[in-house]
Amino acid sequence: MVMQTFDQATVDGTGTFLIHELERLDQTLNMPLVAFTWGRDIQLREDVSIADEISSFTQSGFSASGSPASNGKNWLSKTATAIAGVNVDISKQGFPLTLWGMELGWTLPELQAAAQVGRPIDSQKFEAMQLKWNMDTDEQVYTGDTGLGIKGLLNLSQVTPMNAAKTFATSSPDDMRLAINTVLSAAWANSAYSMVPTDLLIPPEQYGLLASTIVSTAGNQSLLTYLSTNTIAYHQNGRPLNIRPVKWAKGIGTSGTDRMIAYTNDKKFVRFPMVPLMSVPVQYRGLYQLVTYYGKLGAVEPVYTETLAYMDGI
Repeated sequence: MVMQTFDQATVDGTGTFLIHELERLDQTLNMPLVAFTWGRDIQLREDVSIADEISSFTQSGFSASGSPASNGKNWLSKTATAIAGVNVDISKQGFPLTLWGMELGWTLPELQAAAQVGRPIDSQKFEAMQLKWNMDTDEQVYTGDTGLGIKGLLNLSQVTPMNAAKTFATSSPDDMRLAINTVLSAAWANSAYSMVPTDLLIPPEQYGLLASTIVSTAGNQSLLTYLSTNTIAYHQNGRPLNIRPVKWAKGIGTSGTDRMIAYTNDKKFVRFPMVPLMSVPVQYRGLYQLVTYYGKLGAVEPVYTETLAYMDGI
C-alpha cells in the first residue's frame, strides 16, 4: 500500500504549499507584528538629497553691551562719540547622512508560481523591505546608532537628565502630575522661559498607568486625560499636552531606568533629515530579476536643545 504525503515546507520560498483535500487554508497573509512610531513623534527635514553627505545648520549668538554701564541699557548723551554695537557669532552644526540600501530578487519561475497561488513574491519582498526601512528609521530617530556614533531623540548628549523623586508605580496622582510639571518647567526655564514643551514621551507601562489611574476629584476622569489640560503646557500654549507612549524610552535612562522626555514636535526645534526610498530599474540576470532600493538616513538635529528635558527613574 502506497501512502500519499503532503509536505508543507515544499517550495516554501515562493509561498506555495501542497493542500490536503480536507484542509481549509486561510488565504489571509499574516505579516509580522511590528510597531514603529517615528513618523508620529518627529518632523522631517526634507531639503536633503541623495547627493548630500552631511546635513547641517547654523546657530547664531548675539551679544551687546549697554552704555554707559556695560550691563545696562543703551543710553546716549547728545555729545556722545563712542556708541556701543552688536556682536554676532555664527557656529555650524553638522550631522552625517548615511546611505541605506537593500536588494530584492526572485527568479521568473518563483514569480509565476507565487502569482498563481495569489501570493506574489515580489510585492511581499517589497513590503518586507519597507518594514526593515521603517524599523531602522525608528531606531535611528529615538536612539541613534552606536556604530556611527550618533544619538537620537531620547539620548542626546547635550541634554542633562534629572531624576524623578519616585517611580510612577509608587506615586500618587499628585506625585505624577508634579513630576510631569517639573520636567516641563525645567525645559521652560532652560529656554529662558520662551517655550513650554508641547509633547511628552513616556514608556508604555507608565502610559498605561496614567490611562488607568482615576482622578476622583475630577469626576472619575483618567489621569492621562486630566493631565492633558492641567499642566503648564496647556495654560501656556493654549492646547492640550500631547502625551504619547514610546517603547524606546524603556530602560534608556541612567543605570537602565525608564526615561520621560518633554519636547516640542516642530521642525523649528528638532527634526530628522531623510532622503526617501528610491529605486534603480529592474535588472535581468538569466532567470533572475533584481531591483535595488536606496535612501539616506540622517541624525536627529536638535536645533534648540534647551527646549528639551529628560527625567529618569519614572
